[in-house]
Amino acid sequence: MKHDSRAMGSPYMEWAKASSQTAVRYSLTNSGVFSLTLKELDVSLDDLELSGPSYYGYPPLERALAAYCSVDEDCVVAATGTSMANYLAMAAVIEAGDEVLIEQPAYDPILCAASHLGAVIRRFPRHADNGFRIDPEDIARVLTPRTRLIVLTNLHNPSSAFTTTETLVAIGELARGAGARVLVDEVYLPTLFERTPPSAFHLGRQFLITNSLTKAYGLSGLRCGWILAEPELARRIWLLNDLFGVIPAHPAERLSCLALAQMQRIAGRARALLEANRPLANEFLAARPELAGGRVEAGTVCFPRLLNGDVQALCELARTRYETAVVPGSFFDAPQHFRIGFGCSTETLRGGLERLAAALDDLRSPASNNAVNS
Repeated sequence: MKHDSRAMGSPYMEWAKASSQTAVRYSLTNSGVFSLTLKELDVSLDDLELSGPSYYGYPPLERALAAYCSVDEDCVVAATGTSMANYLAMAAVIEAGDEVLIEQPAYDPILCAASHLGAVIRRFPRHADNGFRIDPEDIARVLTPRTRLIVLTNLHNPSSAFTTTETLVAIGELARGAGARVLVDEVYLPTLFERTPPSAFHLGRQFLITNSLTKAYGLSGLRCGWILAEPELARRIWLLNDLFGVIPAHPAERLSCLALAQMQRIAGRARALLEANRPLANEFLAARPELAGGRVEAGTVCFPRLLNGDVQALCELARTRYETAVVPGSFFDAPQHFRIGFGCSTETLRGGLERLAAALDDLRSPASNNAVNS
């Protein structure tokens, strides 16, 4: 089966890892809450062990995740982060040549995973002028009898747009009528905190859900991801994961259990940070006439559009002259946009936004443009 160039990797992840190795003073590229340290967890060496009974799930972690998600244990499949969860979920329900509908803009690794599996990818739009909300009629227009999966993120990556339960129900009905499933990546949904609705998993058997402790809580190092699926499909995914994960790192499983037990405190840290940072991001966006959209009420990222000019030039200028990094929108099929992550420390965000403003000012100057392009 011939795949496009995405199939052998993710251009975005390659860029993101290279960018991390070329450090800048103010990085606004991370899409999650900045990392919790081990010292911030209530943990001792007595809580850890190198090996344990983890075959098709570590029972204490399966119980903890089921309680966190309000589902039965046999509906939970642990996975190494949300990206692996997305891959396993897709691999379990589609075959090469099947049609998969994916939102646009979209997170690049999701597209790449579908392409690697040999899917025929079709897109449905999230329009910037509609706040990147999903219109089920746009999905209905591209849905065909060959469609086996509809894929979306909620909150949306890269815009943080929220998809309502009403819209999800309508999408689920479209999928049910076509004999398809709906995969919803909910990794950013917990950043709604006390306003977080129940998972879309509870809306019907056609829904597959992926999530992790990474983005909302700053627990990336644990790689604690999971899939929610009806029991028969969950068992199929566990067996499929034998080709990839086999047995997870047991210390990470134990640390994940501890983190879930301390979730109230960890979530409080994340909420306080985002409530301090989100107004700074929105104030910056409101003050820049050359930017449109991007204002957010939740999440960890915003996705403004540059009304005039070259986003790549802006990103290069911000990095080289102002030691500040943002993510070019070309990685999300939206080249006039760029993504700003505001889950970093407040000091980093404030400094990065000040320098991004200076880069935007410089971009107006022909002399500056000549310097960047030379």
